[in-house]
Amino acid sequence: MPGNNFGVLFVVTAFGESHGPALGCIIDGCPSGIPLSIEDIRRELQRRRPGGGGAATSRAEADEPELLSGVFEGRTLGTPIAIIVRNTNQRSADYDGLKDIYRPGHADWTWEAKYGIRDHRGGGRSSGRETVSRVAAGAVAKQFLAGYGVTIRAWTSAIGGVQVIGSEDPAFSLDEAESNPLRVPHQESAEKIMSFIDKLRSQGDSVGGVVSCSVIGLPAGLGEPVFGKLDAQIASAMLSLGAAKGVEFGAGFEAARGTGSNQNDCPVPTDKPRLSSTVPSLRYQTNNAGGMLGGISTGMPLEFKVAFKPVPSISKPQQTTDRYGAFREVRIQGRHDVCIVPRAVPVVEAMTALVLADLLLLRRCDSM
Repeated sequence: MPGNNFGVLFVVTAFGESHGPALGCIIDGCPSGIPLSIEDIRRELQRRRPGGGGAATSRAEADEPELLSGVFEGRTLGTPIAIIVRNTNQRSADYDGLKDIYRPGHADWTWEAKYGIRDHRGGGRSSGRETVSRVAAGAVAKQFLAGYGVTIRAWTSAIGGVQVIGSEDPAFSLDEAESNPLRVPHQESAEKIMSFIDKLRSQGDSVGGVVSCSVIGLPAGLGEPVFGKLDAQIASAMLSLGAAKGVEFGAGFEAARGTGSNQNDCPVPTDKPRLSSTVPSLRYQTNNAGGMLGGISTGMPLEFKVAFKPVPSISKPQQTTDRYGAFREVRIQGRHDVCIVPRAVPVVEAMTALVLADLLLLRRCDSM
């Protein structure tokens, strides 16, 4: 499938560049009758938008969505849904001095190696700004999932070497995560990380971190056998994000240091209705597998983490090469995030929603 399309039945086609007129998406395959308003899309885009302070860039985009088709009187029509978000605050002149330079840590040279041409203004389509389209599409997928009682929540669980308390801690609060610009679910940790971020900003540097995600209400039985496993699809979706460098599910790499006796999730009966005449309902005493076994959802919370690298656009001097083969020293100017992790939180949620919406539609085809 072309690299700008995502999904099998719930299909998203994304378009637009960082400094072009607009970005957007077309969603085909969304069932009819799903409640959807412009506010549902706006709410998610506001969580991702730049200019929000904290670790974010000062680029002040309104990120106001325009819903062009596919919705009538507050409900989806079952026809293609088109959404655009216009760029209004780009400063393309900031990149004039970089058009012949291959920036360290960026996709400048690889983009040219593939296409023979690139939009140097803000990285074009390789910019993190392309996630506007993902978040807009994810807002629609979230509305679809809400009809199944599925909720997705993500948060910042680490920035640099600073670890945030886990969800099992009584002080953990997702409400707190949405009330501070770092999306950290613990006020004291947020204050500590903010001091760290301020120091890096003054030094012209950046830092990476980790986003944790939990999905509640997911039914058992989602995921395709062998090559279409649920964890494989989630991992593929996460690693399609420009700065993502790793994904782990449940116990993750800790499982490699464990034993079968302490890692196996043991099933026990429940009083829920049977799944079918031959399949009973079960739950698991633990969730080391992160809500999946054999690549198929267990009905337990789907839990995973995504590691993001530091933003490569830093104002510290770096050595690089230009298109003429000359060595150059570069100091990248312009407006850039010190840490992308807080703004990646709604993007991780959006990509998770797109995977799950597609799998729920495919699930309808699995059995009579």
